[in-house]
Amino acid sequence: MNLIILFLPFAGAFISGFLGRFVGTTGAQILTCACILTSALLSLYYWLSINELIIGLFSFEGDQVYFTDWNFLSNNTFINLGTWVDSEYIKISWEFTFNEITLPFLFTVLFISFLIHLFSVNYMANDPHIQRFFSYLSLFTFFMAILVTGANYFVLFVGWEGIGVVSYLLINFWFTRIQANKAAILAFNTNRIGDMALSIAYFVMLPAFGSADFSTVFSLPAYINQTTITIIGFLLLVGAMAKSSQIPLHNWLPGSMEGPTPVSALIHAATLVTAGSYLLIRSSPILEYAPTVLLVITIIGASTAFFAATCGLVQNDIKRIIAFSTISQLGYMVMAIGLSQYNVALAHTLFHAYFKALLFLGAGSVIHAFGDIQDVRKMGGLINFLPFTYAVMLVGTLSLLATPFLTGFYSKDLIIELAYGQYSFSGTYAYILGSVTAGLTAFYSFRLISLVFLTKPNGNKQNYLNSHEASITVIIPLAVLAIFSIFFGYVTSDLFVGIGSDFFANTIFIHPNNISLVEAEFSMSLIFKLLPTIFSLAGTLFALYLYNYNPHFIDSLVENNLGKKVYGFLNGKYYFDVIYNNYIISKGLQFGYNISKEIDRGVIELIGPYGMSNVLYSTSANIAKLDTGIITTYALYITLGLLSLLFIVFAPMLVNTTINDEFRLIILFIFTLIVNSAYLNKKLSK
Repeated sequence: MNLIILFLPFAGAFISGFLGRFVGTTGAQILTCACILTSALLSLYYWLSINELIIGLFSFEGDQVYFTDWNFLSNNTFINLGTWVDSEYIKISWEFTFNEITLPFLFTVLFISFLIHLFSVNYMANDPHIQRFFSYLSLFTFFMAILVTGANYFVLFVGWEGIGVVSYLLINFWFTRIQANKAAILAFNTNRIGDMALSIAYFVMLPAFGSADFSTVFSLPAYINQTTITIIGFLLLVGAMAKSSQIPLHNWLPGSMEGPTPVSALIHAATLVTAGSYLLIRSSPILEYAPTVLLVITIIGASTAFFAATCGLVQNDIKRIIAFSTISQLGYMVMAIGLSQYNVALAHTLFHAYFKALLFLGAGSVIHAFGDIQDVRKMGGLINFLPFTYAVMLVGTLSLLATPFLTGFYSKDLIIELAYGQYSFSGTYAYILGSVTAGLTAFYSFRLISLVFLTKPNGNKQNYLNSHEASITVIIPLAVLAIFSIFFGYVTSDLFVGIGSDFFANTIFIHPNNISLVEAEFSMSLIFKLLPTIFSLAGTLFALYLYNYNPHFIDSLVENNLGKKVYGFLNGKYYFDVIYNNYIISKGLQFGYNISKEIDRGVIELIGPYGMSNVLYSTSANIAKLDTGIITTYALYITLGLLSLLFIVFAPMLVNTTINDEFRLIILFIFTLIVNSAYLNKKLSK
């Protein structure tokens, strides 16, 4: 059953991609959706069955429900398909594992992927390449499943590279658009930086641990030199930064909005961007023995969350606003990892997947219904035309803001509280930026809701006349995701982050010195617990007031020079792209050109084939001039050559020399080569 979960998406991708003309568009849609749904249901059943959630898990006392025995959770399931690399030094197998980290993640990936497949049936109905699109979606899901279930770093890396390649194909799906080409190339090349760092990490890991298997690697960090562990940790961090779009490797993610909206939802909700977080969570035993790396992770995560939130304040593309929200939430996940709260990071990764997929698909529904317009300034008043879409997007937004008792509340605010509970510089830094980011998130989220649904109509009249709710294949995914955005956190929060929960058993390691859940729960003042919520409420009310009752206030802010500069700075994303293009990419291209011109075509060719051929040709031409046709001159040449040959051959017998046999043979070879070249040159000249 485990292999069926993994390879059903691949079967759907293969048939839809290579046999699409035979199964047709409807057949490709039905087949891929059925394969993904079957895998999702099997993963859910397997998750419930191995954890015995079906029978005997709940105990009731009055109106309270308690999770009971978790002792069975330490049993991982391993599947070995054969050997990949087998040498005297190392053995790497095609091995997969299904445990407490793998199965919740796997179910979330497969289930959301199925909903996106179902949404795409209507959204991509008029596209001429439906089979190819559904093949890419299923192939992406397959590689993500490989990444999540791999039992060693090399199998994980196969899935890691696979989603990188397929993400390029998906972002560039409309390949006739130049901007889509640019966005796909940017995403691919930026992720190559992380892939390179991850590859180097493996080369450091192999001699340090002697293995790439998780079970072996995770049992040894306490006995390995801390410098080595720190180097591995930093390299893993760089790999995760590229995939999870952390500063300064974040610039590819907003550009990837050039792909179809279902692609944006799939990449940014539950799959590609969460792969970096998954890598760090999976590597918790390594990171726990590298405190310097944890400090850097905390600072990067908090800084990324704040940076993306400030950029989202002034974006006008509906998908880009949600994309910057994704970067900001990824910052929260990375921040939690830096605080050693891996279970909370995993919970926020899973919870975020549902309401972020809901927001992306809701945005897709708006775009599809409103003449493919994406600029929020050209919308407004759509609450009367798309009431269901408004309702579900409002649910997703409230969950994103960590509204009490919605899904996002059980992880986002907890991360901020845990930062304060560290009672350290990095924790305080993360708490301040996390709290401010919560307010900024509320502002840009309700700015989007206001400009799209609540304000006066600003769009084309024909778009309003043609706008309507989509078909049932769009409504069902939105409704299901809305339900999960409301209840999933409430149902599973104690499972993942409850005090005393042993759900993750030995799959996550937190050093005893880094456990701070009790401090965050009981030692914090109430005002510090409520501060993120207060900021969120203030940001919400401020956005609603500005864009519904005083819209000219924003215009007045940018009328002076300072306002224009601040707006340009934020809208230009801190000018990261300008810095990269003008000072890094251009300099790198110039450096590469100089290497090609002066080293490759200069030094290497001068001492290589070009230079050697020229030397041989000119030398042979000079020697050929000695061919005078006078027999006495030839007799002199023969005599000198014979004497030289005899001296070289018998020199070790005549004098004490250190010339070895190989060196003498080289001299003979060069001499023979020159003479032959001279002879050929003479023949050709005639």
